Amino acid sequence: MNEQPLTIAITGMNAKPDNPGPGLAVAKCLRESRNANYKIIGLSYDALDPGLYLPQYVDDSFLIPYPSAGENALINRIQQIHDAHHIDVLIPCLDAELPNFVRMKDILKEAGIKTYLPSQEQFRYRNKDRLPELAKHAGIDCPEIKTITSTSFFEDCEDKDWEYPFAVKGIFYDAYIVHNKEEAIKGFKKIAAQWGLPVLIQRFIKGEEYNLTAVGDGKGNLLDPVMMKKMGLTDKGKAWAGVSINDHTLLKASCALVKEIQWKGPLEVEIMKDQEGKYQLLEINPRFPAWIYLSVGTGKNLPESLVNLALNRYVEDDTPAKLGKIFIRYAEETIVDISDFESIVMQGHS
Repeated sequence: MNEQPLTIAITGMNAKPDNPGPGLAVAKCLRESRNANYKIIGLSYDALDPGLYLPQYVDDSFLIPYPSAGENALINRIQQIHDAHHIDVLIPCLDAELPNFVRMKDILKEAGIKTYLPSQEQFRYRNKDRLPELAKHAGIDCPEIKTITSTSFFEDCEDKDWEYPFAVKGIFYDAYIVHNKEEAIKGFKKIAAQWGLPVLIQRFIKGEEYNLTAVGDGKGNLLDPVMMKKMGLTDKGKAWAGVSINDHTLLKASCALVKEIQWKGPLEVEIMKDQEGKYQLLEINPRFPAWIYLSVGTGKNLPESLVNLALNRYVEDDTPAKLGKIFIRYAEETIVDISDFESIVMQGHS
């Protein structure tokens, strides 16, 4: 008798070439799992998100309300989908939605939907404005960060020892490297309009960027780490190509961070090795990165590890990730019948 497939719901099915969401890559990882049978449901906020229309990765697709619609609208929509398809595990993949899902996790649990998410306190502790404090615990440096609430800062920022370029960032998501006052004001307004105030500015560091992705077990342990050095970047500084590596300093710092905040769930640690060889903490992202598909190539299928943790069936594997595996991102068109698009737009379901 064939085993009943597990139903895994995954958000973040957008795939913008210069800044893709992680959801489609997570689905690809689960599709290539060697040990499980999954039915994958793609959840998205936009009818033009291509992951909704790729049956090789997603078995069913639904629109869900934007985070700005509030928790009740999201809970009601998830419950509708759950009633029809019985979701076993839900994996949120986007920064902006995570606060809602973190607050909702007990409600989801009562409905029979498992997640593997941090507490609200853990989630707040790794906010970008806390990076300098966290970097100290990790034993590395961090570029100076300043909180601002007005574009007036940019009128004379160079007189305040903030010379261009530097990064303009949202508390939760989004960042722009700006080279002059006009770019800074534009970036500030975009971030403030979408994510609200305050906005952060961070010193720009030249060097080589190293990233680590893994899962924290909520008890201070870092599970199945995969490390990557960026080889090619988009205009937004996102990885277009990268190679799997082993970096002792990055691993040690990441383990210290996870131990300090007792992190539970997926995460990505971004570090810049500056021109003097110092390691600088740039970000701690509370979800899988868009390059998570590299984990399959290294023999560490992290989305599968996450599902197994959520289901209390994870078995630790001490085999290290394979080194020298390269990912190269590319853009691809998909052909969609207008009736499928109309179904998503009109009914929220393909």
